[in-house]
Amino acid sequence: MYSPPLPQRGGSPAGRRDRRQTRTNVPSRAHLRSTIAAIAAPPEDLRAVAAYHKALSDPTRLRLMQRLAEGPATVNELTSHVDLSQPLVSFHLHRLKAAGVVETRRAGREVICTLSRDVLTHFRAREREILGLAS
Repeated sequence: MYSPPLPQRGGSPAGRRDRRQTRTNVPSRAHLRSTIAAIAAPPEDLRAVAAYHKALSDPTRLRLMQRLAEGPATVNELTSHVDLSQPLVSFHLHRLKAAGVVETRRAGREVICTLSRDVLTHFRAREREILGLAS
């Protein structure tokens, strides 16, 4: 008894080849945005302030900073404070650490996090200076 071959997933290979040949070489919107951003890159000081604000733009990170303002805390304590998983809290701490807002140190198996108040003061003053608001 003869049974016809099953059609391949996604259509025939010839059909895919035809679609690729008709595609034009127009860059995507994301590619255009990244190219323009690379050409018109902001100065380094603006980039640093933008990274600082980007780190503070998440409510979870603000909650972590709120807890760290009370004093140093371990990652486990921060996890229970924000009621999120440990990997997710570590992700947010990594972002805060990259912006210089949080400092970490190891004590055995524990990672102790502290809020870097000097960095907060520095960015506040630097931001006012960049915007021309410094008195």
